[in-house]
Amino acid sequence: MYLGKKVVVVMPAYNAAQTVEMTYQEIPFDIVDEVVLVDDAGQDNTVEVAKKVGIQHVIRHQKNKGYGGNQKTCYQKALELEADIVVMLHPDYQYTPKLITAMVSIIGQDLYPVVFGSRILGKGALKGGMPIYKYIANRFLTLFQNILMNQKLSEYHTGYRAFSGEVLRKIPFDRNSDNFVFDNQMIAQIFYADFEIGEVTCPTKYFEEASSINFKNSSVYGIGVLKTSVLYFLTKLGIYNWHILSK
Repeated sequence: MYLGKKVVVVMPAYNAAQTVEMTYQEIPFDIVDEVVLVDDAGQDNTVEVAKKVGIQHVIRHQKNKGYGGNQKTCYQKALELEADIVVMLHPDYQYTPKLITAMVSIIGQDLYPVVFGSRILGKGALKGGMPIYKYIANRFLTLFQNILMNQKLSEYHTGYRAFSGEVLRKIPFDRNSDNFVFDNQMIAQIFYADFEIGEVTCPTKYFEEASSINFKNSSVYGIGVLKTSVLYFLTKLGIYNWHILSK
């Protein structure tokens, strides 16, 4: 626990057998109470490895539900466990688990209810090997979103996120897409519910075993991000009622 608050780490997994152990071993268990891993019908032995290293809650989807669908299961399980703070950590070792302590402390000290590990603050993204086309797309989309959402995040596309249990209980994340745009729709819901998001600098690593979406899926994701921002903007103006934001 952290200051009497239960901390649960959730790990949305897909073919993460080669990296899940090294990721798990770096989790700071002096503050983390439980770990949940959800295998999205992967084709390797992620489930077996996860159980072997000692992950308490291992769930396997019999059919692939997509990245967003995986996260829905992760957060629902964390709420069932009565988590006060939930950290989403990818089991592919792209984001360092050593940052969990900082992210949890920000939420636990009631500074921000949501914290993102940003690859863009500093020079972590390009230094860590982010492809240049992804970096440029990240910068363009983030600028577009900040303008339409009236915010000032350094990036909207990190996969390293921590939430207070209050946030997850209030926003209707179950209405979101089961695909990659789930992450951005969730941000829209967070801001629409008047929660703030804090950021910490996060080093990142790009390597063969790390998960990454291809160019085609990246393009589909980019279009989904633009749509999310526009629908959020129109809903805030009161000229559209987007169902994922309605109360």
